[in-house]
Amino acid sequence: MKVVILAGGLGTRLSEETALKPKPLVEIGGFPILWHIIQIYFHQGFSDFVICTGYKHEMIERFSNELQQSRNGLKIEPLYTGENTSTGGRIKKAWEFIGSMPIMATYGDGVANVDLKQLSTFHVEHGKLATVTAVRPPARFGRLHLDGNLVAKFGEKNQSEEGWINGGFFVLNPGVREFLMDYETPFEHYPLVTLAEKGSLVAYKHEGFWQPMDTLREKNDLEDLWTTGNAPWKIW
Repeated sequence: MKVVILAGGLGTRLSEETALKPKPLVEIGGFPILWHIIQIYFHQGFSDFVICTGYKHEMIERFSNELQQSRNGLKIEPLYTGENTSTGGRIKKAWEFIGSMPIMATYGDGVANVDLKQLSTFHVEHGKLATVTAVRPPARFGRLHLDGNLVAKFGEKNQSEEGWINGGFFVLNPGVREFLMDYETPFEHYPLVTLAEKGSLVAYKHEGFWQPMDTLREKNDLEDLWTTGNAPWKIW
């Protein structure tokens, strides 16, 4: 099964880094986060990638070619999908490029220790059009337990108190193409909303590690985990 990675956005919330390079090439431990994502898939048996590029696409194309040449069995096809194309548009263009087949898809700016083979099996067994990996958002703020205006207890917010959110790491059947109406609509809007309304979207609940890299703080958090040897997504 091909893996489609959405790697074309501007990364404006990480402008400290993305003024000079595309967000997927921002480094964690000396390696682009795109490298980390590819490793997560590759070491679980998925070796065929389509990288949907946009902003500063030439840099990602060069990185992809170099990585493919350095690793036997790895196939990476960079696909320029436009600088202003939405996430839904990039998936649509990826399917136009590879043809009608099931795909795995994820964003180019987040890592996790998802069991991808289990995810794939789960998708096949439920038989619906699409699977999204549901994750707990990282706890960001200290939780206040109040007694009137008095802080009775202060503690870190628990992830389980945050509910479930879209963590990416999708498995999509080609029938999803019918919901990709144009290149401007984000995948998270009409396509996923409508799939959910029709009962065709199933959540694979991942209780393990998941972390996006949307801000400099999150980038530094991932850097700390890697450099201290405590990176949960390093499953190789």
